[in-house]
Amino acid sequence: MKKRARRKAERPTEILDAAFEEFVKTGYSATRLEDVARRAGVTKGTIYFYFETKERVFQEMMRHKSQDLLPDLDRLASQLEGSYAERFRKLVVFFFGRIAEDRAERETLRLLIAEGSRFPDMVDKYYEEFVQPVIDHFKRIIEAGVTAGEFRAAPANSFAELVASPALLLSIWTMLFGTRRQLDITAFTEASIDLLMKGIENPRRDIRPATRH
Repeated sequence: MKKRARRKAERPTEILDAAFEEFVKTGYSATRLEDVARRAGVTKGTIYFYFETKERVFQEMMRHKSQDLLPDLDRLASQLEGSYAERFRKLVVFFFGRIAEDRAERETLRLLIAEGSRFPDMVDKYYEEFVQPVIDHFKRIIEAGVTAGEFRAAPANSFAELVASPALLLSIWTMLFGTRRQLDITAFTEASIDLLMKGIENPRRDIRPATRH
């Protein structure tokens, strides 16, 4: 009985994982719930038991796949120590690495771009639940760095979104060119950090000891 209950609890996630593969393979319009059910090893009726429409399956799948990064990012941010430049660097390296290596992150972005006009509310939700928290992490480090005198009060400080711009380019580049025009991820990350730091670092800084935030 316990095994059956556990399988039932796991079923929505299995359906969403199967839906992800089908939506990536054929896009929203061409995806059939019959194919999702077959991949998940359930009946079509089982899908409707958990999700009333195909649109609902798509929306919940996007939310499910978009949340994988944030717990790890939150954990890293809570453990950061050292100068704010060092903290900034560690956060960028982690974020860019995940964007480059995580297929789910890239394909979720691809689906969001392709289907966003059909689901504007979902795009807004994606921003609130995923994009904004990531930006806030970088914003807090930049603001603390300015207070500590490490970073200057530059115009770029008002747009922490700029930090995500190279990561967005990295995702789109990988989606378009794959291994045919593969970027050196480590070198790309280092170049991006150098460019970003040039925009915010204070050349006349009097660094105060950083405290944990």
